[in-house]
Amino acid sequence: MGITAMIPGTTIDGLLSEAKERWQDIFDPDALRMQVMIICPRKERKILEMHGDMVEHGQPVIGVFHRPRAEARLLEEQGLNPRDASFEFLDLATSDLGPWMKHMVTTEKWVRGSISVQPVPFSVDVPAQRAFENITMICFRHPSLPAIERYYLPFPPTSIPNKCFVSLPRRQAAELARQQAEILGVGRAAEPATPEPTVIENPPSLDQEPTIEVAPQTIDASDVTIPTQDSVPLPTIQTDEPEGPQSVTDAITKATTDGFEEMQAAGDEFKETEATLPTVGDETEGVEAVFESVTEEPQTEIEIEFRALVSELMASGIEPSDMVDDPRWESINERAAAVGFETWPVFMELTSVQ
Repeated sequence: MGITAMIPGTTIDGLLSEAKERWQDIFDPDALRMQVMIICPRKERKILEMHGDMVEHGQPVIGVFHRPRAEARLLEEQGLNPRDASFEFLDLATSDLGPWMKHMVTTEKWVRGSISVQPVPFSVDVPAQRAFENITMICFRHPSLPAIERYYLPFPPTSIPNKCFVSLPRRQAAELARQQAEILGVGRAAEPATPEPTVIENPPSLDQEPTIEVAPQTIDASDVTIPTQDSVPLPTIQTDEPEGPQSVTDAITKATTDGFEEMQAAGDEFKETEATLPTVGDETEGVEAVFESVTEEPQTEIEIEFRALVSELMASGIEPSDMVDDPRWESINERAAAVGFETWPVFMELTSVQ
C-alpha cells in the first residue's frame, strides 16, 4: 500500500527534477520509468486519484489529470464525449505497471491499447501551447468508454501544469519520515541559545554641539536662608448630633442598636437576592432542554445504505480494493452522485478504521 499526496501547481517533469532531493532513498534515479494514459469514467476520478493507497509499489508514482477544453470537439469527432470521462497521465517505474493495473485489467476488464498524443492543431484557438513530437504510449481504457486513436494536448504530457497526485511506498515513506524527524530533532527539548550582548557604538555626530563641563560650586550652610511657614488651623465640621454617648451604658446601648439594625438590613437584602436566583431544578431543566434541542444531523438514506454495504463487505473479509466488484457498488455510487452525496470520504473513513 502507498501514501498519496496532492501537490498543486506543478508538472511531472518538475517533480522528477526534484525527486532525489524530495524523496531521497525512496526514489531510484536508475530505475526505468515510463508514461501511460488512463481513461476512466468521470465519476470514478476520485477513486483513481487515491488508487496508490490500495496498491503495493516500489517507486513513487506521479499522476496528472487533463481536462479538454477548446480541443474537446476533436474528441467528439472520434465518438467520445469528454464530459463522460477523465484523462490521466501516469509516470511510474516499469516494474510497478503490473501491480498498478492488475485489478483494473483482470477484474474490471479494462482494455489495454495504444494512443497517439499529439499537439493541438493551430486551427484550434488555444492561447498557450507548445509544439512537440507525436508520442505513442500505452493507454488503459474503462470498458464503458469508446476507444479513441488520438488525444490532443497544448503541452507534452510531462509538462502539463496542474495538481499532481504522488503516491509513495508506505514503508519507505514511513522510514523517511522517521529519519527526517531524527535529523530535525523532533521531540527533543533544545536548549535555548544565550544571545550575545550587542554593543552599538554611536559615532560622534558633526551636528552635535560640544558640551562644556561646569565645575560644581561649594555653598556654605550659613548662606542658605529657609523661610518660616505660618501655621494654618484645620477646618472643623459642625454637626447637630452630640459628640457621643455621655456614659459607658449609653455607648453599649448605641453600639448594640446599630449592630442589630445593620444585621436586619443585611438579612432583608439576602432574601431579595435569593428570591431572584433560579433554583437548581430550574437550571437542570434548562440544561436538559438545551441538550435536547441539539441533535445530530440525520444521515441520508443513501449514506445509510452506503455505510451498510461497506460494513457488510468488510465483515465478509473483502479487501477495500475489491469492493468495487460488488454488483451493488455501481448502483449506489450512481444514486449518490445524483443526490450530491460524496461516497469517497465515507469509504476512506470506514476502511481506515479497519
